[in-house]
Amino acid sequence: MLLWSAAARSTAWTVLGLLLLLVYGVPLGLILLASLTGQWNGVLPSHMTLSHLAGTLRAEPAAQLRASVLTGLAASLAALAFGTWAALALRRVRGGARRWLELVFFLPSALPSISVGLGLLVAFSRPPLLLNGTVWIVLAAHFVMVSAFAYGMVAAGLAQLPAELEQIAESLGAGPLYRLRRITLPLLAPQLLAAFSLGFALSMGELGATVMVYPPSWVTLPVGIFGLSDRGAVFDAAALTVLLAAGTVAVLAGAARLQRLAGGK
Repeated sequence: MLLWSAAARSTAWTVLGLLLLLVYGVPLGLILLASLTGQWNGVLPSHMTLSHLAGTLRAEPAAQLRASVLTGLAASLAALAFGTWAALALRRVRGGARRWLELVFFLPSALPSISVGLGLLVAFSRPPLLLNGTVWIVLAAHFVMVSAFAYGMVAAGLAQLPAELEQIAESLGAGPLYRLRRITLPLLAPQLLAAFSLGFALSMGELGATVMVYPPSWVTLPVGIFGLSDRGAVFDAAALTVLLAAGTVAVLAGAARLQRLAGGK
């Protein structure tokens, strides 16, 4: 077997490293470089500046970051609660009923996000439930976009739990709520935190549905980045992208630490 040789492993790792560098490293490096660029007319920038990054400290970018973080937290927490409830409710359902219900849960993630935004805009632009022009329609769009992923991760975690643990607890007299609170949810803690992290990351970068429904008073960072790039302010858009990445990584780093603590208990 050629792949078991040292030369084959070295070649495989080298190819993998080059692919990762090409797909992830180069785009991220160019975005960071563009955020520090004052003039770029050739292959490389001819003038470097910190003014674009300093501009992210202004009131407008700070408000956009706050809107993105609050939207991501609210949508991912709501999706986590809904996805956990759905996974717990469906874990003992079998056959065609489960497949059809799972199709309903995963359908929003299979649709283009702009279609989800348009559907929400049409559905909630008139009474009795008028959400158009409010923050709530943005939260609803992000919730729809990330809820399927939360359900999928929690359902996968439930499938790995030994059924005997709850059966033993039940035989000892533990009620359903006690088993859920003291056995099922603690064992699912790593999956719950992973589902929250994925939902938050997806929400922070969501643009298609948001650009269809956002009100002027609640502009998220992806919408701000899109607006700047559309006006030709590419360097300012790159600086906002760096701010978006930093904010996302900061929250995900905290969630990852909690996940490691939960996994070690």
